[in-house]
Parts: sequence; structure tokens; C-alpha cells
Amino acid sequence: QVQLVESGGGLAQAGGSLRLSCVASGIIFGIETMAWYRQAPGKQRELVASISRGGETNYADSVKGRFTISRDNVKKLAYLQMNSLKPDDTAVYYCNAAILSMSRYSPYWGQGTQVTVSS
Repeated sequence: QVQLVESGGGLAQAGGSLRLSCVASGIIFGIETMAWYRQAPGKQRELVASISRGGETNYADSVKGRFTISRDNVKKLAYLQMNSLKPDDTAVYYCNAAILSMSRYSPYWGQGTQVTVSS
């Protein structure tokens, strides 16, 4: 079964850094776009950053210049390097990926990892 598992969340001070990782496992024949979303309590889920299989990236305006998304296609990993963290970055961060598992591409989600940024 295909799974996405996030890691690297935790506590950070304002101005600090965290690096999130997302690893895909299971019967996987290909991974197209990978992305990070986040959802804060009482807020809608929002796209933080995405990266295509070819490495093209997109970022939410709120994280441009601070966050960097990257991926390792061999290891089936996606990363989110978060620098200059702000309290507003506090949220559950979810990994998302379009994965060719059997005969079709389907979206998959990780369980999420909590990121808390203190003042």
C-alpha cells in the first residue's frame, strides 16, 4: 500500500529553522508533483509549496524567501526547509503527492506533522 510519512516537525523559536521530510513507500511506479500543505486551527488548508517531477517549484507568498522545497526522486523523498520561522507558521504540515501506484495516478496524503513556532 502506498504511504506518505512526514517527519521533522516539532518546536522552534521565532527566527529558527526546521526541516520536514516526506517519504513515499509502497507499490510506486512514479511520482509526479509533490507538495506541502498546512492547516492551522480554525483555518483552511493552504498550499505552502509544490515541486514537479522536473524540479519546478511554487511557493505561497507568505513563505517565499523563507521556505525551500526539494525532492530526491531516487529515494522518493520530499523536503521542506523552513527558515526564519514565524509564529504564523504554526500548523499541521501535510505532504501530498500524485503517485502512480497501479494503473493510475492518484493523490496521496501523509498523516501530518505538527510545527509549532513560539514567540
